[in-house]
Amino acid sequence: MQEPYQQQQMVSEKSKGTAAVLCFFFGWLGIHRFYVGKTGTGLLWMFTLGLAGLGEIIDFIMILCGSFTDKNGAALR
Repeated sequence: MQEPYQQQQMVSEKSKGTAAVLCFFFGWLGIHRFYVGKTGTGLLWMFTLGLAGLGEIIDFIMILCGSFTDKNGAALR
């Protein structure tokens, strides 16, 4: 009898706590996005001041909820 297919979620080497602290203090500069390897959107956040603060707030909530990922789509540990 075969086991049902289970998808294993990849886990990043990047820390959720570090990303949350970086986002809280420097989210308007996109530092948390550079930390997880998302350079393109990090630059976007830097030049638009965190998408006028809205993107920073959304990212912070996503990090706390555990749905923020690194550049490879892996969940933060």
